[in-house]
Amino acid sequence: MKIDNQNFNFIDTLNSAITVPDCFVKHGSKIGSGNGEAKLYIAPKTVMYSFFGSESFHVKCFILRSDLISYMNAIHSEYLHPSQPYRAADQMPQLWNERMSRIQSLPDVIEFTVHSQDQISGYRGYVSSKDSGYQLIREISLPLVSYISVMQLTDSNGSIIFYWKLFADFEAISDKKAASVYTYGKKVALKEVETQYQNKTSSRESEIRRARQGQGVYREKLLSECPFCPITMINDERLLIASHIKPWAVSTDKEKIDHKNGVMLSPLYDKLFDRGLMTFTKDRKIALSNWISPANKKRLGIVDGQFIQMLPLDEERQAYMEFHRSSVFKG
Repeated sequence: MKIDNQNFNFIDTLNSAITVPDCFVKHGSKIGSGNGEAKLYIAPKTVMYSFFGSESFHVKCFILRSDLISYMNAIHSEYLHPSQPYRAADQMPQLWNERMSRIQSLPDVIEFTVHSQDQISGYRGYVSSKDSGYQLIREISLPLVSYISVMQLTDSNGSIIFYWKLFADFEAISDKKAASVYTYGKKVALKEVETQYQNKTSSRESEIRRARQGQGVYREKLLSECPFCPITMINDERLLIASHIKPWAVSTDKEKIDHKNGVMLSPLYDKLFDRGLMTFTKDRKIALSNWISPANKKRLGIVDGQFIQMLPLDEERQAYMEFHRSSVFKG
């Protein structure tokens, strides 16, 4: 694979994404109190040591400026319309501008090192670092709605290096906008959540009804344009999902019900598309994410560059797909 015009060999990816906790982020991004701490939970120690090579590891890592810009664009809506009670909620739009400006001034590749926190007892594996690249991740991440994926690569000299990438979790943003399950970083009791729902005003209930009606119309219009999955050609409506191209969580009210912001897909391909593990090029070809292992790519029944002739991709839908390619797809 090629990253920033350099050739790397793919070795492995960390099995699960790392959800960014509130205790890890800095200052204005925080929900709760305190200033955050540099340690980051990766995985159980046995998994972490296996992935990073050994106990007491000290490894070389990097992030890309282009990835950080894509992340900031993807999560821009969360800065403008926060789904959580951030400490600096009223300053979030300004913070986005400041952070984006800083990122744009950085070099293309930002290198840093991380080391294991072996002194922490128990089975949980943590890393930490004082390097500026790692600290930048702490600064711009939004807790609970951001996550990190890590890929193990070898460079042209055969040296191992770890590629970190920060993503917006659109599903988490949507969940938090629908119901506040977290308050200052702590889960609310189920009974309290139920009470919150019971106390919703009639205007909110009307809003939900309108949203459901809108989604019904959205699906009907989308089915009228494409009554089948263009990949599998399955045409049983019970087996088709009306997938939003620009995620529902970051769409405007108009975009949420615009059938041009959608494509009908079979469940497997809907999941790939929704999680940014697959997208479509301007010329109707499939692009698969590098974050899928080679073994799993073989099991998907599709290949990179596969032409999907029946994909409805007119000018309006192309505009939404551009957002998906730049801000959702995990290239």
